[in-house]
Amino acid sequence: MRSRLRDLGVGNVQARTFHAAALRQLQFFWPQAVGGTLPNLLDHKAQMIAEASRRLRLSTDRASIRDLASEIEWAKVSMLTPANYLENAQGRGTPGGFDLTAVARVFQSYEDVKTDRNVIDFEDVLLITVGILQEDQKVAATVREQYRHFVVDEYQDVSPLQQRLLELWLGGRDELCVVGDASQTIYSFTGASPKHLLGFKAQYPEANVVKLIRDYRSTPQVVKLANDLLAARRGGGPVADAAWAAPLQLVAQRPAGPVPQFTECSDDEAEAATVAIKIQELLDAGTPASQVAVLFRTNGQSQAYEQALAAAGISYQLRGGERFFARKEVRDAILQLRAATRAVAETATPEPLGQLVRDIVASLGYTDARPTTAARCANAGSPWQRWWRSRTSWSTSAASSSVSVTL
Repeated sequence: MRSRLRDLGVGNVQARTFHAAALRQLQFFWPQAVGGTLPNLLDHKAQMIAEASRRLRLSTDRASIRDLASEIEWAKVSMLTPANYLENAQGRGTPGGFDLTAVARVFQSYEDVKTDRNVIDFEDVLLITVGILQEDQKVAATVREQYRHFVVDEYQDVSPLQQRLLELWLGGRDELCVVGDASQTIYSFTGASPKHLLGFKAQYPEANVVKLIRDYRSTPQVVKLANDLLAARRGGGPVADAAWAAPLQLVAQRPAGPVPQFTECSDDEAEAATVAIKIQELLDAGTPASQVAVLFRTNGQSQAYEQALAAAGISYQLRGGERFFARKEVRDAILQLRAATRAVAETATPEPLGQLVRDIVASLGYTDARPTTAARCANAGSPWQRWWRSRTSWSTSAASSSVSVTL
């Protein structure tokens, strides 16, 4: 997105996710709005939820902790608290195998553990930013003065919490453009809802609606399949059907291609094995491996394909993971090296390059030995804890000899 903006000559436009934008504002305004030091950001909930469950003497395993984490995330982006979760979560089954009363208790215990450890999670970043903008008119005015116009992509996947934050950023203005497709809502399980997109015209009566129906990416065969699939969807009852808009009828712009084929498999492993067999058939028929790709949506699906390809003796190249130079620790090291380079340039007898690099990396805490444990230190009793407690009522290019496995 940033590259496209630069190509259009508007490189100064800021492009961020809701979480990234909120975190940036939170880091800037925290000292004046709350005071003290911003708590550490929690990367994963599993450890905290496990401890919260132990405090309640509840037995959990990896699967139940994962389900509890998902449920707590849903509750928080739906702007629910442990106090009102139970009355608003009816019909959500038994997350992690627990009844909703137990889930509410785990939810509260999880919040207590975070407070004790002086950490916040990603949902807290949005919640606290919302709280600051609601309560501190000076901060809200500063944000609205700097950011006048907003464009939101994938608007069908905005959660109630993100929508509330967007409204606070706007402050009653209507300088807003949204892009989305209600038929592509894929994060409803995390609290996202297409109702904000479907009700946009009602909320902003003067908004212009532009339907983008020309498909420049897919062949007519693929576009027809998509149109037929949406047209033949089954009804899910009055509530589910009300969440659907009439699907767009896309018009393909590319030349014709092969007709899509379907293969039904019993599970993930069988699917991966079937894909490996098909790839071997293509390779045996003379298709270069560099022209074969396996596409899947989430990182968790890669293991089955990697194992199936390895078992079949097919070399592969995994793509789409985090780039090496995009890792935080690598970026930090590069910044240090650049600073050291400037300093060395002003030295009469510069240090040898290899030794300089070793010294810089060592100064960042790296050694030749791989670390065995990692821990974060947090200061308890900081001002944010009192502030937070008082507001808990907020409603490589493909090698010619390998197959590319792409996320």
